[in-house]
Formats: sequence, structure tokens, C-alpha cells
Amino acid sequence: MSHYKKTIESVEVVTDSGKRCILDIDVQGARSVKASSLDAIFIFVCPPSMKELEDRLRARGTETEEQIQKRLRNAEAEIKAGESSGIFEHILYNDKLEECYKNLKNLLGINDVSPVNGVEVEGISLPKEHTVTKVEDKILIQETGEATKNNMIVLDLSSINGGAPGRTRGIILDTVNSTSLSSPLGKEVVAWSKGVRGNAEKPIVISGPSGVGKGTLIAMLMQEFPSMFGFSVSHTTRSPRCMEENGVHYHFTDKTVMDKEINDGKFLEFASVHGNLYGTSIESVEVVTDSGKRCILDIDVQGARSVKASSLDAIFIFVCPPSMKELEVRLRARGTETEEQIQKRLRNAEAEIKAGESSGIFEHILYNDNLEECYKNLKNLLGINDESPVNGVEVEGISLPKEHTVTKVEDKILIQETVEATKNNMIVLDLSSINGGAPGRTRGIILDTVNSS
Repeated sequence: MSHYKKTIESVEVVTDSGKRCILDIDVQGARSVKASSLDAIFIFVCPPSMKELEDRLRARGTETEEQIQKRLRNAEAEIKAGESSGIFEHILYNDKLEECYKNLKNLLGINDVSPVNGVEVEGISLPKEHTVTKVEDKILIQETGEATKNNMIVLDLSSINGGAPGRTRGIILDTVNSTSLSSPLGKEVVAWSKGVRGNAEKPIVISGPSGVGKGTLIAMLMQEFPSMFGFSVSHTTRSPRCMEENGVHYHFTDKTVMDKEINDGKFLEFASVHGNLYGTSIESVEVVTDSGKRCILDIDVQGARSVKASSLDAIFIFVCPPSMKELEVRLRARGTETEEQIQKRLRNAEAEIKAGESSGIFEHILYNDNLEECYKNLKNLLGINDESPVNGVEVEGISLPKEHTVTKVEDKILIQETVEATKNNMIVLDLSSINGGAPGRTRGIILDTVNSS
């Protein structure tokens, strides 16, 4: 039996791209979504009659009589549930396709004058001269130019809703008239990120020939520090194999879609293997980092070369065998390959080792003579010891004082307490310190408080 599922993350990724997400699922799936926290519109599409549905199934000419009868039995049960279960707010009868499509657009509020989507993934365009103030749940961005000093953008934080961990929805923008507030400028820095706070540790690219033991080294890291490291999930255009789950083992996608995303610069590295594309997207690395973990990329030298040429700031490590003779012994000990396959792996290994040692891609080379010693050296390279923190990333938001004001001065946002006993305490957010991240994400956040007196 195959299992299919929709993750919250997969829906949020679509919405983050500025699009409205469509879930094409059966009644059972719709029931589960209805019981979840997802605020969605539920639409059930009915045939005009069972006779018409049967005619349409037969006209496809793709199924046996047994399959057609099974589909018809299932359809009766689904139609009954769709019309009476209370899951669906809207039911469309597809008698005429064009008329049904028109009704669907009306349900979704789509007409010639409606916007394509209510989501904007770009940042807010701030006036050149302005101040920022927080009043209760609203952030006020006011122009200070003489001609436009009464213009103000209002961000209503109370309207935020939905979103997977690290994401938010529904910030309402408006304009009002108000006066600006000011506050002294602090010294230390803080910056905001999309659900992520802290200086994210650099991703780790680990390469090496087959049989060198890099998989074992990575497994040892994951076992000892399960909350510190995570794998990026690669994309592929090949079909899923038995027990493989989309979004877990791979992101299975269409070649046309992946080609377009590669051309759009959304992939760090990719390669064609036996006619199928494999690759690592920027988004897949960012998702791991957003979860508070350090991303490990287990890729070949060709892939490492592509990542090195990208904008990703990573640590590059190459794992070498102590000798080609020892590598051959290890490959034969696995007992999983033919003599021809072993010889091919050995030839590839020679070329990979040569490239790994001389290409300038890798800052660090580890020789896996003794596994425990090599693992110790790997941890040292990554700065891991008994005193080191699990990770420099926190995915919680900033805890604001109960009573405070917020002001923007140049590239800094100042959050100042207003309670008499602590009125000199201030959090300073330095927006200029933001760096890195995929579209919609930022990195480089340092938290501190200063005395503003």
C-alpha cells in the first residue's frame, strides 16, 4: 500500500512564493485538512449524474471494465460524503466545463479587476526619510520629509495568522496621519530574520570517493548531535522507488519544472544521472537552517565545485582513504558489488582524490586511516567540543518588554522600555547586519541590550 501526505511546509512553500496553494485530494484527505489548523476553502466537484460520469470514464479508454466499475463504486461513496459530510462549503456540478470553470472563479473571487494574489513576497518600500514607532500591536512607519510628513504606513501585527514554524501571514498595511517619536541611538546590534535569530552556522559540504567512510562519519555526527545537524532533501526527476517518500528521501519533481528552477538560479548544484536530474536547491538548505540545525551536504566533487561557485558560504571537507589499496579492501569487504563495479569505483576514486586534493575547492582534507581518530578530527574542524553550544540559531521570536516604544534611526530599530524602573534599557536591532539566506530569509542576528542614558 502506498502512503501519500501533504506537509504543512509544502503548503507554506507555495504561499511563500506568492501563490495560492491548491490541494487536489480525496474526501478522506479533505476531512483530515478540515480537522487541522489550516484555514482553507473546501470545494467538492460533482458530475451531473452517475450515467454521465460512467460515459466520461469509458471515453478515456485507459481502464478495464473491472477498474471502471471500481471507480464508479468509489464515486458513489465520495459523492454521498461530499454532499452530506459538512466538510465542503461549496459544491460545483460539472455539467458544462466552461460554466463550471466560471463558477469556480467566482467562488475564488477572481474577476478581471481582482489582483492575482493578495500576497507580496517583496519587502516594504520604506520612505527615504522616516521614523518607526510601535504602539500596542501596530508598527508605525512615518515619513519625515516636509512635504509628506503626515504620510504613515501602519503594520497591524495583531492581524498575523497562520504559517508554518518560522513563517507568518496576514500583516495588514494601511496609511494614517500621526506624529513621529524619537529615541536615543544605542551601541550594540540586533537584527530580525524570518523566524530565525542568531548567527546560523555555516553548512558543511562533505565529499569523498565511494567506500572512504564519509557516510559513516556523517552518521556518527547525526547520532551524537541529533539536534545540531540535518540533511538537505535533494530534488530528482526520477520516479519514487519502493518505500521512498516525497519530501523525506527526495523531492520528486517534473523535469520541466526542475529545468526552469535551475535556469532561475534556485539550485546550488545539479547533475544528470542516467537521464534523470538530481540536485540540491537553495531552499532545501535554508529549511534545515531555519529549523535550528546545521545543514550537511553529502555530494560528489562535481557538486561541491558548483556549490563553491555559488553564493552559499559553506565549509568544504574532503575525506581521503589512507591509500588506494586500503580503499579497494574496504570496497571488497562490503560485498555489495561485482568486480566490474569495484574497478569502476576505483577508477572514479583516483580522479576524485586528485580533484579533491588539488582543485582548491576544499579547505580541509581528512585522511580516514583510523575511524575514531578521523571522527575526532572532523569534530575539531567543526568547532565541536564539550563546551560548544548545540547551534547558534534560535527559532523563537524576540521577547519584547511589556511596555515599550519602537523607533527607527538610519539602519537601526530601537526598542526601548518605558517602565520607570527600567526605562533606560533598550534593545537595538541593526538591520545592516542582516546577511545571507534564500529569498525571504535573512541571517546574522546578534541580541543584546544597552543602556540608553
